[in-house]
Amino acid sequence: MKMLMLGSGTSTGVPRVGNDWGECDPAEPRNRRTRVSIIVESDEGKRLLVDTSTDLRAQLLANRIDRVDGVFWTHDHADHCHGIDDLRVMRYDRSGPLPGFAADETARRLRARFSYVFAGEHGYPTIVELNTLEKLRIFAGFGIGKVQMPHGPAQSTGYRFDADGKSVVYATDFSEIVPGMLEVFAGADLMVVDCLRRRPHPTHAHLDMALDLIARSGARRAVLTHLDKSLDYRTLSAEVPDHVMVGYDGLEVTV
Repeated sequence: MKMLMLGSGTSTGVPRVGNDWGECDPAEPRNRRTRVSIIVESDEGKRLLVDTSTDLRAQLLANRIDRVDGVFWTHDHADHCHGIDDLRVMRYDRSGPLPGFAADETARRLRARFSYVFAGEHGYPTIVELNTLEKLRIFAGFGIGKVQMPHGPAQSTGYRFDADGKSVVYATDFSEIVPGMLEVFAGADLMVVDCLRRRPHPTHAHLDMALDLIARSGARRAVLTHLDKSLDYRTLSAEVPDHVMVGYDGLEVTV
C-alpha cells in the first residue's frame, strides 16, 4: 500500500500570500506547501482521495493522478473541500458518479454548498454520489475505520484504511486526543497526523500533541502534516524521532 501526500500545508499554504515564508527557508523546496490532501493506493491499484483541497488541480497534475476510485472528506472547511469542482474531469469517462463519503454533518454541509456536484444541474451529470459513513466497513478492497475528532467547536473525521495486511491512518484537524481515536488508530503501520505549529492552538494539534498521539496509538511510522510557516522542514526534521517524518508535497511512502 502507498500513501501519496498531495498537500502538506495549513489553510493559507506556505508561503502565505505576500510571499511570507515565516521561519521557513524559501530555498528548501519541501517548505513550499499546498493545502492538505492525500491519496491512498492499494497493491491492486485502487486509489482513494482524502479531501478535495483548494489546490487539487495543481496537485493532481503534479503527481500525474487522473483517476481515483472514491473520495473521502474529513470535514467541510474550505481548505479541505473547495477544490471539489476539479473532480469533474474524473467523471468524464465513467458510466456513473464517483463514490464519495463523509460523516453526516459534513455530508449535509457539502450538499448545501455544492448541490450541483451531488445532484447535477442544467443538463450536467452528477459528479459524486455522496454517502454517509455510518454503515461503511469496506470499500474498493480497503477496510474503512473512522472516528469523529474534536476540531475546536467543530468535528473532523479521522480515517483508517486497511489493505494488503497494512494500515494507513489519516488524522488531520484535531484539537484533542479522545479515546475513540486511540481505539481506531491503534497499531497503524503509518499515521499521517496534524501538526500545525509548536505552540498549542485552539483548533489544531501542535507538535507535542501530534507526537503524543503517535506514541499512545503505537503507530510504527508517522508523517506530520498541516504545517504552517513557523515549521521549517530541515529544522523540524532534526527534532523529531527517527520513525517520524516531516511531510511535504509529493512525499510517497510505501507501507
